[in-house]
Amino acid sequence: MTTTGGGLDDERLDALVDALGTSTPGGDPAADGREVVLVSSGAIAAGLAPLGLNRRPRDLATQQAAASVGQGLLIGRYAAAFARHGRTVGQVLLTLDDVTRRAHYRNAYRTLRKLLDLRAVPIVNENDTVATEEIRFGDNDRLAALVAALVDADLLVLLSDVDALWTGDPARPGSDRIAEVRDEADLAGIDIGGSGRSGVGTGGMVTKVEAARIATGFGIPVVLTSAAQAVAALAGEPVGTFFHPSLRRPAARLFWLAHATSPRGRLHLDPGAVAAVVDRRKSLLPAGITAVDGAFTAGDPVDLVDTSGAPVARGLVNYDAVELPGLLGRSTADLAAALGPAYEREVVHRDDLVLL
Repeated sequence: MTTTGGGLDDERLDALVDALGTSTPGGDPAADGREVVLVSSGAIAAGLAPLGLNRRPRDLATQQAAASVGQGLLIGRYAAAFARHGRTVGQVLLTLDDVTRRAHYRNAYRTLRKLLDLRAVPIVNENDTVATEEIRFGDNDRLAALVAALVDADLLVLLSDVDALWTGDPARPGSDRIAEVRDEADLAGIDIGGSGRSGVGTGGMVTKVEAARIATGFGIPVVLTSAAQAVAALAGEPVGTFFHPSLRRPAARLFWLAHATSPRGRLHLDPGAVAAVVDRRKSLLPAGITAVDGAFTAGDPVDLVDTSGAPVARGLVNYDAVELPGLLGRSTADLAAALGPAYEREVVHRDDLVLL
């Protein structure tokens, strides 16, 4: 959606809106009950030129300033473009907290649902003006996958400047288009590459493949293709790369815990605790923890790591970080006898834990 020099590419934006406005045989996606949610980047890029910036800033404060200017310009362009098709748009700006904290999650869902019920087109973007590193989605592809799960979408279409996933650089001889991805084995040995050609976004093919993993893991099929083939993709034609969904959908709260949260700390496990958590799906007890990293409070997500430091699970912790060092290596029975019955509880309960 952006040019190499920064700013919005009006021609591409109009082409995308025209594709969404005429993506059904009747010419109106809403006419046959089809609903569209658009997750769009471009706010920071749109704010560069008005602020006299010639490239994407690296520091967070300047990025937030550019987004503040650009968000209005971006939604204004979309509003004008969709108006040609008689459609109203609604801007929905999200941070990671909005899909991880239960009350915020419900509010986000209700807003999106009501916009769709009113036949408006929700245009979702990360709220870059207030998002800090701790509450950022990281890229709009991940945001799109999480929004798809939030609205229980029937299909996620990821648009790139490349028409599909290829075995290598599509410009080089010997690279082949991958028509379908059924499991991780289909991705083995593929050179996914780096960022897109515009150079002002945060995503690339790596983030799109990861977004496809997230969405298909929730049972949502994914089509990855170029914006030029959006109409064909929405019509169900065999373009781009089709990622088959998982046949088993995880519990919604565990899905969010795995993919929509950022760990606030780490709990280091001994081999016995790793085996109990990973192999036997048990709760994590103080006796199996050897060290604690981070500054978290009870209820925060933390990563459970093995002896090499690799995350094996993520869970919601039942203790503050400052409480745990004095509990490590001790049984819950010992802790209850010494400190009272309130300490006869798991550090992370198995119902609040997901394997990574």
